[in-house]
Amino acid sequence: MAGGKHLTVEEAYALVRRIMAGQGLSDAVGASLANALIAAEAEGQPGHGLSRIPAYLGQLKVGKVNPEAKPRLHQPMPAALFVDADGGFAFPALDMAFENGVALARKTGIAAISVHHSHHCGSLGYQVERYASEGLLAIMMANAPKAMAPWGGKQAVFGTNPIAFATPVEGREPIVIDLSLSRVARGKVMLAAREGREIPDNWALDVDGNPTTDPQAALAGTMAPIGDAKGTALAMMVEVLAAALTGSTLSCKASSFFDDKGSRPHVGQFIIAIDPRSGADRFAESVRELAEAILSEPGVRLPGMRRHSAILDAEANGIQVNEKLFEELMQYPGAAG
Repeated sequence: MAGGKHLTVEEAYALVRRIMAGQGLSDAVGASLANALIAAEAEGQPGHGLSRIPAYLGQLKVGKVNPEAKPRLHQPMPAALFVDADGGFAFPALDMAFENGVALARKTGIAAISVHHSHHCGSLGYQVERYASEGLLAIMMANAPKAMAPWGGKQAVFGTNPIAFATPVEGREPIVIDLSLSRVARGKVMLAAREGREIPDNWALDVDGNPTTDPQAALAGTMAPIGDAKGTALAMMVEVLAAALTGSTLSCKASSFFDDKGSRPHVGQFIIAIDPRSGADRFAESVRELAEAILSEPGVRLPGMRRHSAILDAEANGIQVNEKLFEELMQYPGAAG
């Protein structure tokens, strides 16, 4: 990013911690946000990274995010966990889900984890990879404020409703798949709008249902689904599992993640964590063989390989932050240290 501000991963992490402390948030909450936001930056998803902070803090100021949130854990069934995010940021609730879900999956073979009264959950790849690094398979999905119309319609009903999956691979980094059910995550359009850039004409539609390169028109309209009608069908599946099943607000009724208007979004996340020992004895061998078959053709990559390379590069060489965004962040109390 030409003209951007260069930060090491450690510097970026510390900056987020200072900003959150300046807002009166606890050390634990600040660390949780910093981990998730900087992980998104490192993996090449700046739309889920530092660019979210101005909106987050605007929502904290008016109470759209609960600054005193205390996530609560409930186990309604032997293999099920329920985490109430208490109207706060999603990340502390997802940390609680992870810390308890790994142990439950190892005990029962599978854990179904519901998170509700939640907020924007950022990069799902970061979340599922944590489970895979503990030797578990993980599937995660989340609903989000409306941004995508049913196939053939013009009025948004579904969020971009991402899905992610991760599996351990013997002798390799986990395979990580992270998909927005729109062609791109809405955060990329928001980032383009902040930076004054046009977007490709296949990312979104304006209010009349026409393709647009104007990010502001895209934000007023709807996102284009991945795979056309198949994408909106999957978005409905996510809506049922991440919103209806968790007792969360449907996408069509949830308030925006991007402004300080309206009530708390109260969206949901749903995670399934599976211990491979609950399946076939040859699981590890089969996944390794599958990975080797995919990689046998020159130029073919496993899902997540580019992401992993980006993380290694960020750890070695740092990240670039848009200069305008960096200047905005430095105006917050505590940012300068």
